[in-house]
Amino acid sequence: MTPRRRRVVITGMGTVNPLGNTLAETWSNALAGKSGIGPITKFDTTGFMTTIAGEVKSFDPLKFVSSKKLRRLDDFIVYAIASSLMAVDDAGLVIDEGNADRTGIILGTAIGGLQTIEREKVTVMQSGPRRMSPTAIPAVLANLAPGNVAIILGIKGPISCTVTACAAGNNALADAARTIVDGYADVMIAGGTDAAVCPLAVAGFNAMRALSTRNHEPERASRPFDSERDGFIISEGAAVLVLEELSSAIERGARIYAEIAGSASTCDAYHIAAPPPGHPGAARCMELALRDGGISPGDVDYINAHGTSTPLNDVYETEAIKAVFGDYARLPAVSSTKSMTGHMLGAAGGIEAIFTAKAIEDGIVPPTINLDNPDPLCDLDFTPHRPARREINAALSNSFGFGGVNSVILFKKYVPGS
Repeated sequence: MTPRRRRVVITGMGTVNPLGNTLAETWSNALAGKSGIGPITKFDTTGFMTTIAGEVKSFDPLKFVSSKKLRRLDDFIVYAIASSLMAVDDAGLVIDEGNADRTGIILGTAIGGLQTIEREKVTVMQSGPRRMSPTAIPAVLANLAPGNVAIILGIKGPISCTVTACAAGNNALADAARTIVDGYADVMIAGGTDAAVCPLAVAGFNAMRALSTRNHEPERASRPFDSERDGFIISEGAAVLVLEELSSAIERGARIYAEIAGSASTCDAYHIAAPPPGHPGAARCMELALRDGGISPGDVDYINAHGTSTPLNDVYETEAIKAVFGDYARLPAVSSTKSMTGHMLGAAGGIEAIFTAKAIEDGIVPPTINLDNPDPLCDLDFTPHRPARREINAALSNSFGFGGVNSVILFKKYVPGS
């Protein structure tokens, strides 16, 4: 007899992002269709083609780390710590000697400590190598986001860091869920973090002509699937979820937001930064995620699209959805919450997983704002301007990254006793 597959549910969520510094504030602002995009305040943007971004606002890091420790950490680590502590608190989870070995963590990041790299390079060039901080390297390393969280929380199970560009958060969640399914852990902390609103990143993406230059209208600049879109908006923050084996969650009496029922990852093997026409790799990834969860296309009620607001991605993602869903393509509601948060890079999959889980729990689809003039080639139900009430039993969240990485997660509504 084949053993029953272990099931994975979401029992806690925490986030710091351009829309808010708590889960409740973030979800409320998303449903209100607010934009988290504004003029860059972190550095002087004189001479930059793009002068807008999605910055974290009014965030007090001292609620989560001491002032002494704060000086040693890059923002991407601080955001990860804050979001993880909020997620664990939201789950009502206590990590102690009884469960530490069965609790793990996987966090994704696209870039890691780029702000620290910039700052320390200036120090070395101006003052010499002996002036470089001894804590610079630990502040830069991508895996020190989950590493610091693990130390703070006493996590002694599996630990890893996914670095797959803009798919990193989704890949982290998928890998964490499989770690539980395969029996290596009962609880996993998972999500993504990035803090790359800095000169190197903005100048670099400008050089690639990837960012929007709609500087005069920052709140209207991120406009996925709109005919006037001209690039993505770089953003920062973190989003972390507590994933738990179902029987463990039930035994604790935990609140269950949704179930992670399947996932998949594929590679385009086409181009380092652009998807191929029709995006067959993304289509195959969606198909594999549905197969993994035993769900047919006609049973999907919502898709949280990658929806970057770039000319190629939005058209090709639309084509991929049509290829997978065929006659059902116009049935699921679709939205891009990047229209409000901007693109949080490695944290995008984490915040979009949160939006998807909340959409399932509350029965409401968050909107795609700024969709004023839909691109004729993007002709699905993209939930323009306002949220839509809808029962959601199954949903997909898409994330695609440089290098041709595709990651899709399948979420389901949890029904007690099922």
